[in-house]
Amino acid sequence: MSERESDIEFDFFEESDTQERAEERPRRRGPRPPVRPPTGLTPLLRLIGLISFAILIVLLLVVWVNGCREDQRNDTYKNYVEKVGDYGTQSEQIGKQLTTLLTQRGTKAEDVQSELSGLAQRQDQLTSQARDLDPPGHLRDQHEHVIDALELRTSGLNGMAGTFQRTAGTNRSAQLLVQQMQRFVASDVVWADLYQAPTKNVLRQLGITGVDVPASNFISNPDLVSTASMKAVWQRIHESAAGSGGSCSPRGTGIVSTKVLPAGNDLSTSELNTINLSTDLAFSVTVENSGCAQEVDVKVRMTIQQANPITKQATIDLINQGDQKTVTFRDIGQPSLDQKTTLTVEVEPVPGETKKDNNTATYSVQFSVG
Repeated sequence: MSERESDIEFDFFEESDTQERAEERPRRRGPRPPVRPPTGLTPLLRLIGLISFAILIVLLLVVWVNGCREDQRNDTYKNYVEKVGDYGTQSEQIGKQLTTLLTQRGTKAEDVQSELSGLAQRQDQLTSQARDLDPPGHLRDQHEHVIDALELRTSGLNGMAGTFQRTAGTNRSAQLLVQQMQRFVASDVVWADLYQAPTKNVLRQLGITGVDVPASNFISNPDLVSTASMKAVWQRIHESAAGSGGSCSPRGTGIVSTKVLPAGNDLSTSELNTINLSTDLAFSVTVENSGCAQEVDVKVRMTIQQANPITKQATIDLINQGDQKTVTFRDIGQPSLDQKTTLTVEVEPVPGETKKDNNTATYSVQFSVG
């Protein structure tokens, strides 16, 4: 073997030894490979649960937001209806004051005119306040009719004040007054038919509950809405202004009959009347204007005589000549049972009344149960 060959062999074995040592050295660790997701049914169920939970959260948020919107909408409608109802109630009170003004005794024309102007101003303020309201979307048409009703009342009061300020003849003045009274009647119809009823329907359709839509009745005594009544009102007020207090004669009222309700039987003044005591027991007393003039503020009383007398009183606002009016006494209380007693009804004499024997009626009665 030559020397060169010896070198080659040496080199070969040296290289092998180097590789062997290199393989014995630890390898450098590179980036950790990504972890592969586990496979199988359990991870899938876990994923479905997470998705379902997320959907539930979204649904709950939607329900909560819609609930808040629903509550806000309900509050909006409720607040609006309550505000309109407040204006309607105040206007109704003005109407009652008008009735009192026209049916009280001794009122002079200039006082009536002044009072009417004041009522008209108050009514106009209510109308202006109602105009400033912002109704909910579904009640905009109904709100316009609220304004219509209140404006009719303002117009009617101003018209009545102007009529009493003028010195027109009785018949002409009565016609003008009736025209204004008809405006009040129209306002009540507009309120009931074009605001109250449609508003109830809208609230029902929207599912809004617990909201009362009140009425507003300006005319509490429909007997005033006639030419005969207004003619008599005009005469009475102007006679008071002249100091005559009513020049016609005779003046007076009288009791026509007394009935027991709910049976409707007439009480007899000549025989003992047995009355069955019940929770709905009531008495109706009919009074007639037997005089020559319209009478106002007529007091009617009923008294049951016993250890603690039971007394009831009612008022007839207005009764025209020749007309009859009936008042009803309810909530009688607890009359003494199984003993004879006396029930008396009386109508208070009117100014200038001279014939008073028909102002009182007395009945012998006995209350029983069953």
